[in-house]
Amino acid sequence: MIYLDNSATTQPSKVCVDTMTELLTCAWGNPSSVHALGIDAEKRLKAARAQVAQALGAEPERVFFTSGGTEADNWAISGAAERLGKRGRHIVTTAVEHHAVLHPMQRLEARGFEVTYLQPDEAGFVSAERLAEALRPDTILVSVMMVNNETGAVMPIPEMIRATRRKSPLALFHTDAVQAAGHLPIDVKAQNIDLLSLSAHKFHGPKGTGVLYARQGIFLTNLIEGGAQERGKRAGTENIPGICGMAAALKEACDHMDENMPRVAAMRDRLIEGLSKIPHSALNGDPVNRLPGNVSFCFEGIEGESLLLLLDMKGVCASSGSACTSGSLDPSHVLLAIGRVHDVAHGSLRLSLSEYNTDEEIDHILKVVPEVVQYLRNMSPVWRDLQTGKRQYIL
Repeated sequence: MIYLDNSATTQPSKVCVDTMTELLTCAWGNPSSVHALGIDAEKRLKAARAQVAQALGAEPERVFFTSGGTEADNWAISGAAERLGKRGRHIVTTAVEHHAVLHPMQRLEARGFEVTYLQPDEAGFVSAERLAEALRPDTILVSVMMVNNETGAVMPIPEMIRATRRKSPLALFHTDAVQAAGHLPIDVKAQNIDLLSLSAHKFHGPKGTGVLYARQGIFLTNLIEGGAQERGKRAGTENIPGICGMAAALKEACDHMDENMPRVAAMRDRLIEGLSKIPHSALNGDPVNRLPGNVSFCFEGIEGESLLLLLDMKGVCASSGSACTSGSLDPSHVLLAIGRVHDVAHGSLRLSLSEYNTDEEIDHILKVVPEVVQYLRNMSPVWRDLQTGKRQYIL
């Protein structure tokens, strides 16, 4: 089986599994307890918090553990709106955010907030200049993802933050770094980030564990009441195995980033070059300025679900876009935003790599994907109409 769906989730690393196994079998105490087992658990929790903070360039006390990136996004956005709603009612985000950002924005609109959705260019990027044009004196929050989960577009976060500080100095800047953490360098202090979300299972950590970073001076609203955990902001006994597994996985990913990411990017570039040779196909996003492991294509004349099913039969795990919307019959909102028409957006394929992939696997992908695309086109009435001139090619 060749696994190329790492943007959806990653295989837990050995260091993550070993760490969690030890915690589950030997250090399973409640960190709020005062006996030896509880004190040991509390020490491990503190060490994990420091480890995550170091990877982000943050202070440990500004790291809040969550159940994942979705919870962290919701907490950041809803909390900022609640805290700053008396100063202004305007929020800026992009049209290509994950639904963990878009849905809270829609909820805030229903409560009377005004949300500006910035449109990307054809490569999937939103420029700092476009953001600056949208900012207003009453803007209280900007939320822009660091890396798009479908096109792999790396957003100009430092430039966007500088634009926000100039034009809307009272606004907070939140970035969803779920696809970036462990794959691209992050330094929240150097980048002047106010709020940042990440999820462990995107960098070989466990599912169900994430982080919200909040800069010093930002007072988060209480997310869950009922206990003193996470400095009283998120009650509930901490998931010590998950937290420690996440910290270990993040440290390993950051320690080996300089060697892993160039190799992953080289495999990505081979895939882009090879798949670009398929007639009437198009790369989604920029060929260079993208996440090292992201490859996203549209193939005219086929349906993405059939493509995925046939690839799965050939031992290839892939996706057509965000795993969180894979059950939807609608085409990707991200692909529509960058200008793909519905028929073309339906024929999308996302291959997302990790350092666990090999050159031999890339060779296999470059062999089977063109075969499957041609097989589907041969039985497609749409493709027949395109070839006979009844329809005009788009790609």
